[in-house]
Amino acid sequence: MIPRAWHLVAAALSALLMLPALVGTAVAATSATNSRVYSVTLAKSLADMKKVAEYWKPEKLRHADSYAPATPGSQSSSSGGATTPRSAGAVAVPSQAVAAKKPQSLLSVAPVLPRGSSPARTMGKVFFRFGDKEYWCSASSVAAKNRSVVATAGHCAYDSRQAKPAGYWIFVPNPTSTGETPDGIYVGAAITMHEDWPGKADYDFDYAFVTVHRGFKWVEKNGQLTMQDVGRLQDNVGGQGLTLGKGLALTYSAFGYPAGPQPDGTRPFNGLTLRSCTGSSQRTAAPSLDLQYGVQIQPCNFSAGASGGPWLLNYRDGTKLGFLNGVNSLTWNRDAKGGFDAVSSPTFNATTGEVYRRAGAITTPQSVT
Repeated sequence: MIPRAWHLVAAALSALLMLPALVGTAVAATSATNSRVYSVTLAKSLADMKKVAEYWKPEKLRHADSYAPATPGSQSSSSGGATTPRSAGAVAVPSQAVAAKKPQSLLSVAPVLPRGSSPARTMGKVFFRFGDKEYWCSASSVAAKNRSVVATAGHCAYDSRQAKPAGYWIFVPNPTSTGETPDGIYVGAAITMHEDWPGKADYDFDYAFVTVHRGFKWVEKNGQLTMQDVGRLQDNVGGQGLTLGKGLALTYSAFGYPAGPQPDGTRPFNGLTLRSCTGSSQRTAAPSLDLQYGVQIQPCNFSAGASGGPWLLNYRDGTKLGFLNGVNSLTWNRDAKGGFDAVSSPTFNATTGEVYRRAGAITTPQSVT
């Protein structure tokens, strides 16, 4: 019998769901440098955007924290002296050599303060639907050319098993526990990913950069709720920097809104408060999820709901900014005890940079009203 202390158990922080979703339009980039970048249109026109906005009126957002952060599944195996991570709905397929996984160039994007130079407020939640049920994840604003990019986990935007994007996708930075949106609501315009996420649920690419429309707030005018344009995301909350091609043994600050249970059934988090953990990075792998180049930090007891939250290098509490170099993807129970003790991210490399550039080049309408 394999000693229990050797067991490793991991689970997706937010499940890949099998329910039907609002269908988007997929467009694979065709240039030589972007040949593996895959974009899916969510809400292209102003009419599309307003349809999503109407869905998320204040009364619905007041109940948003009761929606599921999605419940991950995990399975154990003692083969080889350790278990391999499995996610509910993840598709395990034979790994293929992918040249794009090897860093080819370095990219460094500086973090940006919001207008007025106040501390940044980049972190928040994404709310969306798969089929007729609402879910949420964590996410953050990232500095970009179009000032309108959100970073999150791939499984918080696209269901690889059904080959469909999430529907009614919005980003709410700094949501309150009673549904207020102090920094606005930002409707997703397009999801940009590496093609191996929608193609085969390869957890080496469980990240997405979502281009969003200009933000709005609901205001009451003449007894009616009206959308009020509040401008672009980065101008309002700032944007985390981005850095690629980093090594291991680095200290990260990871953030998210965990809410799901621990392995022993306890619930130390309620999903209402932004949480953080700090740890040193090491390599990790999960063959059953095609994860070959994962990066793991511990200690960290994040659970479901933290998916998509940022991993930041050189984070400064005074500015609330750092350099994005990962997102919460899988949570781990390395010692098979009562609580999760580590979290992992795909490696952010040159391929990630191409996905990011594509998202930052997408334009949206100049007004949402």
